[in-house]
Amino acid sequence: MPDVRRIPVSTDSSGSPEGGNSAYLLADRGVLIDPGPPGEETWRRLRDGVEDAGLALTDVEHVLVTHWHADHTGAAPRLASEAEATLAMHDRDAPLLGDYRAARQRRLDRDAETLARWGVPQDRTDPLVEFDSRSPLPDTVPVRELADGETVEGVEVVHSPGHTAGHAAFVLDDEGFVGDAVLRTVTPNVGGGDTRQSDPLAAYRETLSRLDARVDTAHPGHGGAFDLSARTAELRAHHRERGVRVLDVLVSEEERGPLTPWDVATDLFGEMRGYHVKFGAGEAFAHLAHLEGNDVVERVGDDPLTFAVAGAVSDAQTAVERAWEQ
Repeated sequence: MPDVRRIPVSTDSSGSPEGGNSAYLLADRGVLIDPGPPGEETWRRLRDGVEDAGLALTDVEHVLVTHWHADHTGAAPRLASEAEATLAMHDRDAPLLGDYRAARQRRLDRDAETLARWGVPQDRTDPLVEFDSRSPLPDTVPVRELADGETVEGVEVVHSPGHTAGHAAFVLDDEGFVGDAVLRTVTPNVGGGDTRQSDPLAAYRETLSRLDARVDTAHPGHGGAFDLSARTAELRAHHRERGVRVLDVLVSEEERGPLTPWDVATDLFGEMRGYHVKFGAGEAFAHLAHLEGNDVVERVGDDPLTFAVAGAVSDAQTAVERAWEQ
């Protein structure tokens, strides 16, 4: 059984629904996964956790990060520098940390363009971009780019997109360090967490299947370990039910004509501000793209994106279940 030490590197004082971040130390391999957000409190908890395991910081040789979001990458450059360790991520997400300053600006521009294409009004988009404050990360940092199937000290990289395009789980024996791909108490956002993805829900379905085939015990980016298969079954059921609600909106509002992802999101979630704008519109888009890919809905317009039901739908539940069978 792997020697896994969970280090709670932050609390849930911010009110974030998934709770505080968890880092994981594989003490006998010199590997630390997901160091957590920036800040002195995180750094103190990381350092104490490593020392409590009987190691010095310099015994950490590899810093692995599951995805580019700042609450996972924030402490990684400092840890890699002070431990003289290699910092590594999947190659799709690595540039967002490695070339942080330039990649952040490209991301903000892409987010604004994508939100407009999803039909989000500018008075919701502008505050969201302003809300996205810069993290205290170096402009550039050396990051080793990892490919699916590659190993680091026996830990395998399993590409697990959906939450982000380059999200990776790290698997050792039947234990998986799954970042935000699977969380115990909340449903990871699919669609709004990374606007680079064209069909994020289809990618996420494949992620759940890949992880189910490899992992028994999941170690998430927030909170403690749990049985993976039971939770992935719950997540599939959640997304099937959400797909029914999305399709119901298109059917019930057919007289309005084709709808944008933002139209659907406001029907589903009501008033949205701040990061909820991107997450809500992104989730609606993810389900619309998934239904389109399974011939349940059709894309009518491209700028902005609009969708309509593809033919008659007598029962939304049956139509969505058929889509999930494909």
